[in-house]
Amino acid sequence: MIKTFRAALAAGVAVGAMLGGVAQAQTVPATAAATAAAADPTDAPDIVVTGTRAGERKAIEEKRSADNFVEAIFANDVGKLPDQNVAEAVRRIPGLSVANDQGEGRYVIVRGINPDLVNVTLNGMTLPAPEPEGRQVKLDDIPSALINAVVVTKSLTADQDANAIGGSVDIRTLSAFDRNKPYFADARAAYGWSKLNGKHPYEGDVQVGGLFGPDGQFGAVLSVNYSKRPIESENFQGSTNYRVATAANGFVVPDQYGLRDYNLTRTRKGAVLNLDWRPSDTTKIFLRGTYSAFDDSETRDQFIIDNQSAFTNQTATTGTFRGRGSVRVRRRQEADTTKSVQGGGEFAVGPGQLAISGGYARAQKRDPLRSEYNFRTGGTALTVNYDVSDAPYDFVPGTTLAQTAYTLNSVNYDRRLAVERLAQGRVDYTIPLAFGSGGSSVKIGGKYLDRHKTNNRDYQTYGLTAGRTFTLANVSYLGDTSFYGGDYSFGPRIGYDTAEAFLAANPGTVTLNAAGSVNNSLANDYDVKERIIAGYAMATLKFDRLTLVPGVRVEHTRDRSQAKLITATTSASSGFNSFGSKQYTDVFPGLNARYDVADDLVLRAAVTTAIGRPNYAQLAPFVSVDTTTNPVSVAQGNPDLKPYKALNFDGAIEYYLPGQGLISVGGFYKRLDDPIYQQVLLGQTGSFAGQALTNASVSTPLNIDKAKVYGIEVNLQTRFTFLPSPLDGFGVSANYTRIWGDGNGTVLGATPRTGDIPLFLQSKHVGTAQLFYEKYGFAVRAAYSYRSAYLDTLGATAAQDQYTDRNGQLDVNASYQVTPELTFFANATNLTDAPWRRYIGTKAQLVERERYDLSVRWGAQLHF
Repeated sequence: MIKTFRAALAAGVAVGAMLGGVAQAQTVPATAAATAAAADPTDAPDIVVTGTRAGERKAIEEKRSADNFVEAIFANDVGKLPDQNVAEAVRRIPGLSVANDQGEGRYVIVRGINPDLVNVTLNGMTLPAPEPEGRQVKLDDIPSALINAVVVTKSLTADQDANAIGGSVDIRTLSAFDRNKPYFADARAAYGWSKLNGKHPYEGDVQVGGLFGPDGQFGAVLSVNYSKRPIESENFQGSTNYRVATAANGFVVPDQYGLRDYNLTRTRKGAVLNLDWRPSDTTKIFLRGTYSAFDDSETRDQFIIDNQSAFTNQTATTGTFRGRGSVRVRRRQEADTTKSVQGGGEFAVGPGQLAISGGYARAQKRDPLRSEYNFRTGGTALTVNYDVSDAPYDFVPGTTLAQTAYTLNSVNYDRRLAVERLAQGRVDYTIPLAFGSGGSSVKIGGKYLDRHKTNNRDYQTYGLTAGRTFTLANVSYLGDTSFYGGDYSFGPRIGYDTAEAFLAANPGTVTLNAAGSVNNSLANDYDVKERIIAGYAMATLKFDRLTLVPGVRVEHTRDRSQAKLITATTSASSGFNSFGSKQYTDVFPGLNARYDVADDLVLRAAVTTAIGRPNYAQLAPFVSVDTTTNPVSVAQGNPDLKPYKALNFDGAIEYYLPGQGLISVGGFYKRLDDPIYQQVLLGQTGSFAGQALTNASVSTPLNIDKAKVYGIEVNLQTRFTFLPSPLDGFGVSANYTRIWGDGNGTVLGATPRTGDIPLFLQSKHVGTAQLFYEKYGFAVRAAYSYRSAYLDTLGATAAQDQYTDRNGQLDVNASYQVTPELTFFANATNLTDAPWRRYIGTKAQLVERERYDLSVRWGAQLHF
């Protein structure tokens, strides 16, 4: 049967996965090792953009040699596509998709698992997360130009952190010994054009390094990057409450309509400094330093129609109602920085190899300002004609009101600082074993991780002082009126700086809303400390064609958290006065196995375990009591939350095509215990923030019983080298993942949900297809990435669940290598103007639709 399978694969169309694995390299079968040696990229000319065959072959051979389930992408693979950041680069790996922001990838989603449950490391060191809400690491902060490789581990070994239910993503920067040259340098510059706003992004990066000193013992690499991208996106704001317009006819009409025009400038800066010293073959010492900065400066103009009443002239899709108009402007500034330093080395000690490393990392998200002005009319001032026969739908005011009819409703000022600090160290000792067929070993080690996460928010909201006048007429201007390609007309906008000047010139115009300000400020403040001490033991056992990697890891976790209690009498200066603590110990056994049926056919299997710790904001023991509602409402954190636990099963068969290529088919199953959902407990009696309450409504995160995620992955790649020249320059690659899964338990609320409950961020279909041609110095590559819809907000019922709709994006990259040192390139992103779209319940019920249109870049790259 195996022979028949191999023959069928060899005779079939040779297509396969461009991306291989770069995990812990083990002994390669003799034939495979010879092939890899013959194709070693260090023996070939170092061509960055178009000379990709050696890099792809290296990826495939390293995937073949890995003992667990891994995928990877290398720097030259990243350069083949117009990827702005690390998240966009890794979405082309099998089983991976991304959550977007402003048309760019931000968080990586592995096999449909929430990004909070994916571990992200930099050169093996755990990375901090700047976002205050969760543990997800923003991969759009890191420019793709600074990376050497990205490795995704899908089945853990015992020497890896267990906090990786989705998997582990390791970002690796370049060492001078990777290039193994006395001197090398690269420089790249690009300039572009965005169709929607007509503006020009630009970027550049430089990398220099080499080996020096006696016998080339010392190595140094310095990489720097800078990019600036003016972005416009047009957002149609739909509704999250599709209502029956009148009881008589039952017509369903969205309760809101809005136009939002985003204009922002996104700046990225990054630097990497890697220093190495290798005085002998058995001694390696290194120092790694990285810095990345991500800045957004944004203005959002908005027009809204809501507050519907008095429906008339209705048909199945049209009608008239009375409503309210609002004109808003938001000014938002964001500054994220991540800094890290890591040092360590490898030494021959006794019969084995000792590896020691330690480091410190700090991520900060600072919002110096997030401010919004809102001017609006009276509740029924507008007569509105609606038409919901098309998507997006349309609300058109029947009459135009004077700008003086829009009076100031509110202005708020929101500032935030979230900081995460990580101190960590690890030690690993590997001892070779005279066991089996050779290459066996035992590895033991431990890790210490000390995490400190803080969030501080300062929020003030103001309303118009009684007897004072402040209207849209005082601050308006007419900007670009065309919206969505002319489908809608955008009216007067608010000049934010003009509004600020008006308030400065007219003191007393607005009055602080103290209650609303205090609650929003204090409920978001927390201080969480997490300490993890881990130890492990594992073995790599080789028996001719069979390799077994059993292991066990033990992690002890201690959480200490503090937050604030908020009632009607709490002051804005209140300090931390609510505290929580918890500690627990977990054991994580696992087994990875591979069997080399032949040099070109590999079978893999794994049974592993993992953990997913609660988010910091969920652990914070804050309690906020609002007695103005009926019943009284309470929002609170839960420092007693249990972490997710996962039991994972993986299996795959991989066939390595003659020449260069791969076909693989795999499957996975994850059983999750204690998944976390936000829930609402009704009719609660007890003491909350020191207040005795009866029949209160309490919103808090709680564990439900269990969940499962399972699926299949298909991964294909080939270059058509069997065709006559010049057709032998063509090639294709494709991968597809089908995912199933849901939670099972009870999510409490006004309408409890029991049974199968959707999982967050889980697309059922994820895939990438690429067609490329590389020959005579030319390289052209078209790539299409697709993911189906996924749940982003759980509603009280399935009809109220909110989804991010499916997305398919086409990108094209072309280059010409004039000389081995000089390459010109051009690329186009989002050729099909794929939107970011959300809906509630069914696809017809639009929540929002945002478009970005096409953008192009062109430039040159020097390589020495």
